[in-house]
Amino acid sequence: MSDTVIQVENLGKMYRIRRGGQPQAGMRYTALRDVLAERMKSVARRVWLVARRQKQEAGGQRTGDRGQKSVEDFWALRDVSFEVRQGEAVGIIGRNGAGKSTLLKILSRITEPTEGRVRIKGRVASLLEVGTGFHPELTARENIFLNGAILGMSRAEVKARFDEIVAFAEVERFLDTPVKRFSSGMYVRLAFAVAAHLEPEILIVDEVLAVGDAEFQKKCLGKMQSVASRGGRTVLFVSHNLSAILTLCSTAMLLKEGRSVAMGRTKEVCDIYVGGMRDSASNRTLGVFLREIALLDSDGREIGTLPDDKPLFFRCGISVPEEKCQVSLILRDARHSPICELCEYSYVPPRTNGCKTMVIAEARGLPLLPGRYSVDFWLGNRFGQRIEHIEEAMDFDIVASRQSDNLFALQGPLRWPSTWRTAANS
Repeated sequence: MSDTVIQVENLGKMYRIRRGGQPQAGMRYTALRDVLAERMKSVARRVWLVARRQKQEAGGQRTGDRGQKSVEDFWALRDVSFEVRQGEAVGIIGRNGAGKSTLLKILSRITEPTEGRVRIKGRVASLLEVGTGFHPELTARENIFLNGAILGMSRAEVKARFDEIVAFAEVERFLDTPVKRFSSGMYVRLAFAVAAHLEPEILIVDEVLAVGDAEFQKKCLGKMQSVASRGGRTVLFVSHNLSAILTLCSTAMLLKEGRSVAMGRTKEVCDIYVGGMRDSASNRTLGVFLREIALLDSDGREIGTLPDDKPLFFRCGISVPEEKCQVSLILRDARHSPICELCEYSYVPPRTNGCKTMVIAEARGLPLLPGRYSVDFWLGNRFGQRIEHIEEAMDFDIVASRQSDNLFALQGPLRWPSTWRTAANS
Protein backbone atom coordinates (compact mmCIF):
# COMPACT_ATOMS: atom_id res chain seq x y z
CA MET A 1 0.00 0.00 0.00
CA SER A 2 1.21 3.49 -0.84
CA ASP A 3 0.51 4.84 2.66
CA THR A 4 2.52 2.08 4.38
CA VAL A 5 5.60 3.63 6.01
CA ILE A 6 6.87 0.59 7.96
CA GLN A 7 6.77 -2.94 6.58
CA VAL A 8 8.30 -5.80 8.58
CA GLU A 9 8.50 -9.30 7.14
CA ASN A 10 9.57 -12.41 9.08
CA LEU A 11 11.91 -10.40 11.27
CA GLY A 12 14.28 -12.26 13.59
CA LYS A 13 17.19 -11.30 15.81
CA MET A 14 19.46 -13.92 17.36
CA TYR A 15 22.07 -13.38 20.06
CA ARG A 16 24.70 -15.84 21.20
CA ILE A 17 24.69 -16.24 24.97
CA ARG A 18 27.60 -17.69 26.88
CA ARG A 19 27.02 -19.41 30.22
CA GLY A 20 30.19 -19.86 32.23
CA GLY A 21 33.15 -21.83 30.92
CA GLN A 22 36.40 -20.42 29.57
CA PRO A 23 36.15 -17.19 27.56
CA GLN A 24 36.47 -17.42 23.82
CA ALA A 25 39.05 -15.45 21.86
CA GLY A 26 37.87 -11.93 21.23
CA MET A 27 35.20 -12.07 23.95
CA ARG A 28 37.32 -10.84 26.82
CA TYR A 29 40.28 -8.54 27.36
CA THR A 30 43.35 -10.50 28.52
CA ALA A 31 45.55 -8.68 31.01
CA LEU A 32 49.18 -9.49 31.85
CA ARG A 33 48.14 -11.09 35.13
CA ASP A 34 45.90 -13.50 33.20
CA VAL A 35 48.83 -14.58 31.01
CA LEU A 36 51.09 -15.08 34.02
CA ALA A 37 48.43 -17.04 35.87
CA GLU A 38 47.96 -19.29 32.87
CA ARG A 39 51.69 -19.91 32.61
CA MET A 40 51.89 -20.89 36.26
CA LYS A 41 49.42 -23.74 36.01
CA SER A 42 50.91 -27.04 37.01
CA VAL A 43 52.06 -29.53 34.42
CA ALA A 44 49.97 -32.20 36.06
CA ARG A 45 46.83 -30.12 35.58
CA ARG A 46 47.51 -29.62 31.88
CA VAL A 47 48.27 -33.28 31.32
CA TRP A 48 45.02 -34.23 33.06
CA LEU A 49 42.99 -31.87 30.87
CA VAL A 50 44.56 -33.22 27.68
CA ALA A 51 43.93 -36.79 28.73
CA ARG A 52 40.31 -36.06 29.59
CA ARG A 53 39.72 -34.31 26.26
CA GLN A 54 41.20 -37.20 24.33
CA LYS A 55 39.02 -39.65 26.21
CA GLN A 56 35.88 -37.61 25.50
CA GLU A 57 36.73 -37.20 21.80
CA ALA A 58 37.30 -40.94 21.53
CA GLY A 59 33.90 -41.51 23.07
CA GLY A 60 32.21 -39.10 20.66
CA GLN A 61 31.31 -36.53 23.32
CA ARG A 62 30.94 -33.05 21.92
CA THR A 63 30.68 -31.39 25.34
CA GLY A 64 34.27 -32.08 26.38
CA ASP A 65 35.31 -28.48 25.61
CA ARG A 66 34.10 -26.32 28.46
CA GLY A 67 34.19 -23.28 26.19
CA GLN A 68 31.79 -24.83 23.63
CA LYS A 69 29.14 -26.47 25.74
CA SER A 70 28.07 -23.18 27.32
CA VAL A 71 27.25 -21.29 24.10
CA GLU A 72 23.52 -20.92 23.43
CA ASP A 73 21.56 -19.26 20.63
CA PHE A 74 18.87 -16.93 21.96
CA TRP A 75 16.22 -15.49 19.64
CA ALA A 76 15.12 -12.11 20.98
CA LEU A 77 12.74 -11.81 18.00
CA ARG A 78 11.41 -14.52 15.70
CA ASP A 79 9.00 -14.43 12.73
CA VAL A 80 7.65 -10.94 13.47
CA SER A 81 5.62 -9.39 10.63
CA PHE A 82 3.44 -6.28 10.58
CA GLU A 83 2.70 -3.06 8.70
CA VAL A 84 2.23 0.49 9.95
CA ARG A 85 0.46 3.13 7.91
CA GLN A 86 1.24 6.81 7.78
CA GLY A 87 -0.26 8.77 10.68
CA GLU A 88 -0.85 5.72 12.89
CA ALA A 89 0.08 5.69 16.56
CA VAL A 90 1.05 2.11 17.42
CA GLY A 91 1.67 0.89 20.96
CA ILE A 92 3.97 -2.06 21.56
CA ILE A 93 3.37 -3.91 24.81
CA GLY A 94 4.62 -7.05 26.50
CA ARG A 95 6.48 -8.24 29.56
CA ASN A 96 10.15 -7.49 30.18
CA GLY A 97 12.28 -9.54 27.81
CA ALA A 98 9.51 -9.87 25.20
CA GLY A 99 11.67 -8.20 22.51
CA LYS A 100 10.18 -4.69 22.46
CA SER A 101 13.42 -2.75 22.73
CA THR A 102 15.18 -5.07 20.29
CA LEU A 103 12.47 -4.41 17.73
CA LEU A 104 12.81 -0.64 18.13
CA LYS A 105 16.59 -0.83 17.78
CA ILE A 106 16.21 -2.67 14.49
CA LEU A 107 13.63 -0.17 13.22
CA SER A 108 15.97 2.66 14.26
CA ARG A 109 18.85 1.02 12.32
CA ILE A 110 20.92 0.70 15.48
CA THR A 111 21.28 -3.05 15.08
CA GLU A 112 20.91 -5.38 12.11
CA PRO A 113 18.37 -8.21 12.02
CA THR A 114 19.53 -11.79 11.80
CA GLU A 115 16.78 -12.66 9.36
CA GLY A 116 13.81 -11.04 7.68
CA ARG A 117 13.38 -7.65 6.08
CA VAL A 118 12.40 -4.14 7.19
CA ARG A 119 11.25 -1.39 4.84
CA ILE A 120 10.91 2.15 6.19
CA LYS A 121 9.75 5.17 4.21
CA GLY A 122 10.60 8.50 5.77
CA ARG A 123 12.89 10.12 8.31
CA VAL A 124 13.10 8.36 11.69
CA ALA A 125 13.74 10.00 15.08
CA SER A 126 14.34 7.63 17.99
CA LEU A 127 14.31 8.08 21.75
CA LEU A 128 15.37 4.70 23.09
CA GLU A 129 17.44 5.55 26.15
CA VAL A 130 18.58 8.57 28.11
CA GLY A 131 20.85 10.74 25.99
CA THR A 132 20.32 8.91 22.70
CA GLY A 133 22.30 10.71 20.00
CA PHE A 134 23.81 13.26 22.40
CA HIS A 135 27.50 13.98 22.79
CA PRO A 136 28.20 14.41 26.53
CA GLU A 137 30.94 17.00 26.02
CA LEU A 138 28.77 19.28 23.88
CA THR A 139 26.35 21.82 25.30
CA ALA A 140 22.58 21.56 25.04
CA ARG A 141 22.62 24.18 22.26
CA GLU A 142 25.21 22.27 20.26
CA ASN A 143 23.43 18.95 20.71
CA ILE A 144 20.18 20.39 19.37
CA PHE A 145 21.93 21.33 16.13
CA LEU A 146 23.82 18.03 16.08
CA ASN A 147 20.60 16.02 16.33
CA GLY A 148 19.05 18.13 13.61
CA ALA A 149 21.97 17.36 11.33
CA ILE A 150 21.64 13.64 12.10
CA LEU A 151 17.99 13.85 11.05
CA GLY A 152 19.05 15.49 7.77
CA MET A 153 17.84 19.01 8.58
CA SER A 154 19.67 22.17 7.63
CA ARG A 155 20.92 24.63 10.21
CA ALA A 156 18.26 27.10 9.14
CA GLU A 157 15.49 24.52 9.73
CA VAL A 158 16.78 23.72 13.21
CA LYS A 159 17.17 27.40 14.04
CA ALA A 160 13.55 28.06 13.08
CA ARG A 161 12.39 25.56 15.72
CA PHE A 162 15.11 26.21 18.27
CA ASP A 163 13.09 28.45 20.62
CA GLU A 164 10.18 26.03 20.64
CA ILE A 165 12.46 23.11 21.52
CA VAL A 166 14.11 24.99 24.38
CA ALA A 167 10.76 26.16 25.79
CA PHE A 168 9.33 22.64 25.70
CA ALA A 169 12.41 21.13 27.39
CA GLU A 170 12.54 23.91 30.02
CA VAL A 171 16.35 24.10 29.91
CA GLU A 172 16.79 27.79 29.05
CA ARG A 173 19.22 28.40 31.92
CA PHE A 174 21.44 25.48 30.91
CA LEU A 175 21.72 25.92 27.14
CA ASP A 176 25.48 26.43 27.28
CA THR A 177 26.13 23.70 29.86
CA PRO A 178 27.64 20.37 28.68
CA VAL A 179 24.91 17.75 28.81
CA LYS A 180 27.15 15.39 30.78
CA ARG A 181 26.23 17.53 33.78
CA PHE A 182 22.49 17.09 33.18
CA SER A 183 20.35 14.87 35.36
CA SER A 184 18.57 11.95 33.70
CA GLY A 185 15.34 13.95 33.78
CA MET A 186 16.92 16.94 32.01
CA TYR A 187 18.45 14.57 29.45
CA VAL A 188 15.03 13.12 28.67
CA ARG A 189 13.32 16.50 28.46
CA LEU A 190 15.83 17.80 25.96
CA ALA A 191 16.05 14.56 23.96
CA PHE A 192 12.28 14.28 23.59
CA ALA A 193 11.91 17.95 22.71
CA VAL A 194 14.46 17.58 19.91
CA ALA A 195 12.94 14.33 18.60
CA ALA A 196 9.37 15.65 18.60
CA HIS A 197 9.95 19.16 17.21
CA LEU A 198 12.32 18.47 14.33
CA GLU A 199 9.44 16.94 12.36
CA PRO A 200 10.52 13.38 11.59
CA GLU A 201 8.06 11.32 9.57
CA ILE A 202 8.37 8.49 12.12
CA LEU A 203 8.84 9.00 15.87
CA ILE A 204 9.99 5.98 17.92
CA VAL A 205 9.81 6.27 21.72
CA ASP A 206 10.76 3.61 24.27
CA GLU A 207 9.93 3.47 27.99
CA VAL A 208 12.59 6.15 28.57
CA LEU A 209 9.85 8.74 29.25
CA ALA A 210 9.28 7.06 32.61
CA VAL A 211 12.50 8.72 33.78
CA GLY A 212 10.88 12.17 33.62
CA ASP A 213 8.56 13.61 36.22
CA ALA A 214 4.82 13.01 36.01
CA GLU A 215 3.97 16.47 34.68
CA PHE A 216 6.49 16.14 31.86
CA GLN A 217 5.21 12.65 31.00
CA LYS A 218 1.76 14.11 30.56
CA LYS A 219 3.20 16.90 28.44
CA CYS A 220 5.02 14.38 26.23
CA LEU A 221 1.90 12.27 25.70
CA GLY A 222 0.03 15.38 24.63
CA LYS A 223 2.78 16.26 22.18
CA MET A 224 2.82 12.74 20.70
CA GLN A 225 -0.96 12.92 20.28
CA SER A 226 -0.55 16.19 18.45
CA VAL A 227 2.23 14.77 16.27
CA ALA A 228 0.16 11.74 15.29
CA SER A 229 -3.28 13.33 14.87
CA ARG A 230 -2.59 16.78 13.44
CA GLY A 231 0.88 16.31 12.00
CA GLY A 232 0.08 13.12 10.10
CA ARG A 233 3.28 11.52 11.37
CA THR A 234 3.72 7.97 12.61
CA VAL A 235 4.43 7.15 16.26
CA LEU A 236 5.70 3.86 17.70
CA PHE A 237 5.43 3.87 21.47
CA VAL A 238 6.67 1.22 23.92
CA SER A 239 5.36 1.49 27.48
CA HIS A 240 4.23 -0.58 30.45
CA ASN A 241 1.71 2.18 31.18
CA LEU A 242 -1.45 0.73 29.63
CA SER A 243 -3.38 3.91 30.37
CA ALA A 244 -0.94 5.90 28.21
CA ILE A 245 -1.12 3.26 25.46
CA LEU A 246 -4.93 3.41 25.48
CA THR A 247 -4.91 7.20 25.39
CA LEU A 248 -2.34 7.67 22.65
CA CYS A 249 -2.51 4.65 20.35
CA SER A 250 -5.23 3.49 17.99
CA THR A 251 -3.41 0.21 17.28
CA ALA A 252 -1.32 -2.01 19.52
CA MET A 253 0.89 -5.06 19.12
CA LEU A 254 1.57 -7.61 21.86
CA LEU A 255 4.95 -9.34 21.94
CA LYS A 256 5.56 -12.49 23.92
CA GLU A 257 8.90 -14.29 24.04
CA GLY A 258 10.04 -12.55 20.86
CA ARG A 259 6.93 -13.28 18.80
CA SER A 260 3.95 -11.15 17.84
CA VAL A 261 0.91 -12.83 19.39
CA ALA A 262 -1.70 -10.12 18.76
CA MET A 263 -2.12 -6.92 16.77
CA GLY A 264 -5.25 -4.85 16.34
CA ARG A 265 -7.37 -2.34 18.18
CA THR A 266 -5.62 -1.11 21.30
CA LYS A 267 -8.37 -2.00 23.77
CA GLU A 268 -8.63 -5.58 22.49
CA VAL A 269 -4.86 -6.17 22.55
CA CYS A 270 -4.54 -4.68 26.05
CA ASP A 271 -7.33 -6.96 27.26
CA ILE A 272 -5.43 -9.98 25.90
CA TYR A 273 -2.26 -8.81 27.65
CA VAL A 274 -3.94 -8.17 31.00
CA GLY A 275 -5.83 -11.47 30.78
CA GLY A 276 -2.59 -13.34 30.16
CA MET A 277 -0.91 -11.62 33.09
CA ARG A 278 -3.77 -12.58 35.38
CA ASP A 279 -3.65 -16.19 34.22
CA SER A 280 0.10 -16.22 34.84
CA ALA A 281 -0.37 -14.77 38.30
CA SER A 282 -3.10 -17.26 39.20
CA ASN A 283 -0.88 -20.18 38.16
CA ARG A 284 2.17 -18.84 39.98
CA THR A 285 3.61 -20.95 42.76
CA LEU A 286 3.65 -18.56 45.67
CA GLY A 287 5.54 -20.20 48.49
CA VAL A 288 5.47 -22.36 51.58
CA PHE A 289 3.65 -19.93 53.86
CA LEU A 290 1.94 -17.53 51.42
CA ARG A 291 -0.94 -19.51 49.93
CA GLU A 292 -2.77 -16.72 48.09
CA ILE A 293 -2.66 -12.98 47.50
CA ALA A 294 -5.16 -10.75 45.71
CA LEU A 295 -6.10 -7.11 45.17
CA LEU A 296 -9.65 -6.26 46.31
CA ASP A 297 -12.07 -3.43 45.72
CA SER A 298 -13.97 -1.73 48.55
CA ASP A 299 -16.65 -4.45 48.32
CA GLY A 300 -14.13 -7.25 48.80
CA ARG A 301 -14.17 -8.52 45.21
CA GLU A 302 -10.95 -9.64 43.54
CA ILE A 303 -9.81 -7.24 40.80
CA GLY A 304 -6.76 -6.70 38.61
CA THR A 305 -7.26 -3.02 37.78
CA LEU A 306 -7.97 -0.13 40.15
CA PRO A 307 -8.61 3.62 39.58
CA ASP A 308 -5.90 5.87 40.99
CA ASP A 309 -8.31 7.60 43.39
CA LYS A 310 -9.39 4.40 45.20
CA PRO A 311 -7.79 2.80 48.28
CA LEU A 312 -5.82 -0.42 47.91
CA PHE A 313 -6.90 -3.58 49.71
CA PHE A 314 -4.63 -6.64 49.61
CA ARG A 315 -5.80 -10.01 50.92
CA CYS A 316 -3.13 -12.49 51.94
CA GLY A 317 -3.73 -16.09 52.89
CA ILE A 318 -0.86 -17.14 55.16
CA SER A 319 -0.01 -20.36 56.95
CA VAL A 320 1.51 -18.63 59.98
CA PRO A 321 4.43 -20.62 61.41
CA GLU A 322 4.71 -18.65 64.67
CA GLU A 323 2.44 -16.67 66.94
CA LYS A 324 4.23 -13.40 66.33
CA CYS A 325 5.15 -12.65 62.75
CA GLN A 326 6.03 -9.59 60.74
CA VAL A 327 4.26 -9.25 57.41
CA SER A 328 5.28 -6.78 54.72
CA LEU A 329 4.13 -5.98 51.19
CA ILE A 330 6.55 -4.08 48.94
CA LEU A 331 5.07 -2.28 45.93
CA ARG A 332 7.25 -1.99 42.83
CA ASP A 333 6.73 0.04 39.67
CA ALA A 334 7.02 -1.15 36.05
CA ARG A 335 10.81 -0.86 36.25
CA HIS A 336 10.81 -3.15 39.30
CA SER A 337 11.97 -0.28 41.54
CA PRO A 338 10.55 -0.41 45.10
CA ILE A 339 8.37 2.60 45.80
CA CYS A 340 6.70 1.87 49.14
CA GLU A 341 6.25 -0.74 51.84
CA LEU A 342 3.16 -1.72 53.81
CA CYS A 343 4.14 -3.31 57.14
CA GLU A 344 2.44 -5.11 60.00
CA TYR A 345 4.49 -6.03 63.05
CA SER A 346 1.70 -6.98 65.41
CA TYR A 347 0.46 -10.40 66.49
CA VAL A 348 -0.83 -12.59 63.64
CA PRO A 349 -2.89 -15.48 65.06
CA PRO A 350 -1.84 -18.90 63.73
CA ARG A 351 -4.35 -21.51 62.59
CA THR A 352 -4.29 -25.20 63.22
CA ASN A 353 -4.96 -28.12 60.88
CA GLY A 354 -3.24 -26.36 57.99
CA CYS A 355 -5.84 -23.59 57.70
CA LYS A 356 -4.86 -20.19 56.39
CA THR A 357 -4.87 -16.96 58.30
CA MET A 358 -6.52 -14.32 56.11
CA VAL A 359 -5.13 -10.81 56.62
CA ILE A 360 -6.27 -7.65 54.85
CA ALA A 361 -3.88 -4.75 54.28
CA GLU A 362 -5.45 -1.38 53.47
CA ALA A 363 -3.58 1.66 52.11
CA ARG A 364 -5.27 4.97 51.37
CA GLY A 365 -4.05 8.02 49.51
CA LEU A 366 -1.19 6.31 47.71
CA PRO A 367 -0.18 8.65 44.84
CA LEU A 368 0.29 5.95 42.21
CA LEU A 369 0.46 7.08 38.61
CA PRO A 370 -1.38 5.00 36.00
CA GLY A 371 0.67 1.97 35.04
CA ARG A 372 1.57 -1.56 36.03
CA TYR A 373 2.78 -2.50 39.50
CA SER A 374 3.92 -5.65 41.25
CA VAL A 375 3.85 -6.72 44.90
CA ASP A 376 6.55 -8.55 46.87
CA PHE A 377 5.55 -10.55 49.95
CA TRP A 378 7.83 -10.73 52.98
CA LEU A 379 7.28 -12.76 56.16
CA GLY A 380 9.56 -12.62 59.19
CA ASN A 381 9.65 -13.79 62.77
CA ARG A 382 9.36 -11.63 65.89
CA PHE A 383 13.06 -10.78 65.67
CA GLY A 384 12.84 -9.48 62.11
CA GLN A 385 14.52 -12.52 60.61
CA ARG A 386 13.19 -13.52 57.20
CA ILE A 387 11.04 -16.63 56.97
CA GLU A 388 9.85 -16.18 53.38
CA HIS A 389 10.33 -13.58 50.65
CA ILE A 390 8.50 -13.86 47.32
CA GLU A 391 9.24 -11.35 44.58
CA GLU A 392 6.41 -10.34 42.24
CA ALA A 393 3.84 -12.40 44.09
CA MET A 394 1.16 -10.58 42.09
CA ASP A 395 0.68 -7.81 39.51
CA PHE A 396 -2.00 -5.17 39.12
CA ASP A 397 -2.78 -2.07 37.05
CA ILE A 398 -3.61 1.48 38.10
CA VAL A 399 -5.74 3.46 35.65
CA ALA A 400 -6.56 7.16 35.63
CA SER A 401 -9.95 8.14 36.98
CA ARG A 402 -12.03 11.02 35.66
CA GLN A 403 -12.09 12.64 39.09
CA SER A 404 -8.33 12.42 39.61
CA ASP A 405 -5.63 14.52 38.02
CA ASN A 406 -2.71 12.97 39.85
CA LEU A 407 0.61 14.43 38.73
CA PHE A 408 2.64 13.38 41.76
CA ALA A 409 4.86 10.34 41.36
CA LEU A 410 5.67 8.45 44.53
CA GLN A 411 9.42 8.48 45.11
CA GLY A 412 10.54 5.54 47.16
CA PRO A 413 11.27 3.36 48.80
CA LEU A 414 9.35 4.62 51.81
CA ARG A 415 7.03 3.19 54.43
CA TRP A 416 3.40 4.08 53.77
CA PRO A 417 0.78 4.11 56.55
CA SER A 418 -1.40 1.02 56.33
CA THR A 419 -4.11 -0.72 58.30
CA TRP A 420 -4.07 -4.49 58.76
CA ARG A 421 -6.81 -6.74 60.05
CA THR A 422 -7.54 -10.44 60.28
CA ALA A 423 -10.40 -11.65 58.10
CA ALA A 424 -12.42 -14.85 57.99
CA ASN A 425 -10.53 -17.99 57.00
CA SER A 426 -11.09 -19.97 53.85
